[in-house]
Amino acid sequence: MNHKEENPLEKTGDRTAGGIRELWAIALPMVVSHACETAMTFTDRLFLSRLGPEQMNAAMAGGLTCFMMTTFFLGLTGYTTAMVAQYLGARRKRFCAVAVTQALLIALAAWPLILLARPLVHNLFDVSRISPEQLAPQRIYFDILVVAVGFGLLRNCLASFFSGIGRTRIVMLSAIVAMVVNVGMNYVLIFGRFGLPAMGIRGAAYGTITGSICGLAVLVIAYLMPTNRREYEIRHSWKFDRNVMTKLLRFGYPAGLEMFLNLLAFSAIVLIFHSHGLVTGTATTIMFNWDLVSFLPLVGLEIGVMSLVGRYMGAGDPDTAHRATTSGLKSGWVYSSVILVLFVFFPYQLVDAFRPTQPDPIFAQAVPTAVSMIRMASVYVLIEAVVIVFAGALRGAGDTFWAMCISVGLHWILVPILFIILHVLKLSPEVAWGALVVTFMIFSGLFYARYRSGYWRTIRVVASQEELIATDHGHAFHEPPDL
Repeated sequence: MNHKEENPLEKTGDRTAGGIRELWAIALPMVVSHACETAMTFTDRLFLSRLGPEQMNAAMAGGLTCFMMTTFFLGLTGYTTAMVAQYLGARRKRFCAVAVTQALLIALAAWPLILLARPLVHNLFDVSRISPEQLAPQRIYFDILVVAVGFGLLRNCLASFFSGIGRTRIVMLSAIVAMVVNVGMNYVLIFGRFGLPAMGIRGAAYGTITGSICGLAVLVIAYLMPTNRREYEIRHSWKFDRNVMTKLLRFGYPAGLEMFLNLLAFSAIVLIFHSHGLVTGTATTIMFNWDLVSFLPLVGLEIGVMSLVGRYMGAGDPDTAHRATTSGLKSGWVYSSVILVLFVFFPYQLVDAFRPTQPDPIFAQAVPTAVSMIRMASVYVLIEAVVIVFAGALRGAGDTFWAMCISVGLHWILVPILFIILHVLKLSPEVAWGALVVTFMIFSGLFYARYRSGYWRTIRVVASQEELIATDHGHAFHEPPDL
């Protein structure tokens, strides 16, 4: 191997390393990508709201439950972003593709396991005390989506590769294609356009699956391009590598466990709200739809921070990794300030976007509650940006276990608080939502405390090329144990 290859971290000036410009070169396409994902989910619920609040609520609860079943594997394989970034920073490009292969193997193994768990979800729906008007379409939506979860898992693996090497525009293109196909298919299939029958919530599920497959196709084509195959020696990577798989499982399982437990808690929160009645369920669905708009683009920023921090930690440069984190905080606050203004001054307009085509008494009763909830959500949007950025920095450096503990602890504290307020104390949904917002703001300080401790600076996930040469391991196409 030529040890004089170009270092992917070299910059024209030291002051640019880890700065906002470098961060946004990676993060902006990821923000756009997650905005597209948000648009797909939002459009599903917006179109279905025209058919009635029960259909909209069913799409949220059913889709969220399906997503929850994939979250452990999405989080686990998603850590490929940090591993690829660290291998790139360590100037060991060939192991970037090896890490992706291990993630793909996990995704393929996960697909049948998720399908086997489908009866458990049916039982959960049955005991959740959801109204029959919502439960029937919710089961239909879930049953269609869960069959195709593997496409999303494979797409996540390949997207993690391109995020890790900084070519996030490809991920953005994949998301745009998926969004365009999904929205178009939804319009045609839900309402029955161009001579096709109106399929309602079934059409929404089929449109989502079609969009996901098209997005995956874009990533597969880009990954197998001749230039990419040569640069990352992809043809040598199609095999099981025990040591790389061990690293991915060791550092990725906390992220996977975190995603699963967090979504399980969030699903429980949604079901508790929905079990309070159709009016409360409709109000919270509208509020969570707009909360999704405020949150998911920040996940793109988190991936950008994780990628840069991982790359600089792989190069042994924690100071520049810290600078990238600071750039992420500044960017997150700017975005969240815009969301804050929308939530404070335009809540009625945001709620009215989900008004059914025909006058609906349930929606009319839900409007005041939804408006109050959106205004209260404006309080924590700035804190949300801080949590997202620090979480991305900790994961990029390899401090995934503590990031998991803090995040999971926060979400599961919210579940009993909500249940007690709504079903034991019998207080209003507005009081319950306000209590959740206050708890989130208090608990989120733990992310800042963990980051300030500096422990993340001492973690080593991969060895650099120079260290391998020094220890006489650099000649083998084999990932050694941690140094």
